[in-house]
Amino acid sequence: MTKEFAVPPVVFPSVGNPVATGGNIQQRRVPIAPFQPPRPSNSGIPFMSFDIGSAAATTAGPIGGGTGPIGGVANFDDEEPLLDELGIHPDQIWKKTKSILNPFRVNPTFHKDSDLSGPIFLYLSFCLFQLLAGKIQFGVILGWIVVSSIFLYVVFNMLAGRHGNLNLHTCTSVIGYCLLPVVILSAVSLFVPQNGALRFGIAGVFVIWATRACTNLMVAVADGGEEHRGLIAYACFLIYTLFSLLVIF
Repeated sequence: MTKEFAVPPVVFPSVGNPVATGGNIQQRRVPIAPFQPPRPSNSGIPFMSFDIGSAAATTAGPIGGGTGPIGGVANFDDEEPLLDELGIHPDQIWKKTKSILNPFRVNPTFHKDSDLSGPIFLYLSFCLFQLLAGKIQFGVILGWIVVSSIFLYVVFNMLAGRHGNLNLHTCTSVIGYCLLPVVILSAVSLFVPQNGALRFGIAGVFVIWATRACTNLMVAVADGGEEHRGLIAYACFLIYTLFSLLVIF
């Protein structure tokens, strides 16, 4: 025996309209949209307006082509060249290097402003020619440059006494630029027989060239060196003789 239940018919009411079912009024609430904060009309901060479109429109101007100081397009015409920002001046390096080519008329005016860009370039050139000769001496040459700079700096200031105004930076710059004859010697030695008097004779000429140029510059760029020219020349001769021994042997 089945039991029947009185089930009222189900009627789908239209949205928002009340429907009378069995004497009871049932209302279905219309789903509302999620909560959205009010949009301020005059907001100075773009990301606080919760309006992506307006924020994009506000911020796209300065980035794309605005003229404001923040986010504007940089004017690269007013920027200095990269080499000048790094302290590398090729024209000055060329003038200083060219002044060493004539050992009898060395121009000391270019060497008043010392730098290390030119000496580093000559150091790398010297190492390259030694590498072409089958000698890997990067560390040895760099160590001798440092030791030679400290040696000549100490000797000059001991001779000049209180009147000596030579600093280590200027001393290293002068020794590095006067390394040019030794660099040329290392390039010439690639075409000269290994064993022979000719090799030693050419090395002696280049050592005297480098010694004379370095002595004239040391006396000119620092005060109190004229009366000790002979001793300074002897120290420079020892320095560039050591460098030439790397080329000969």
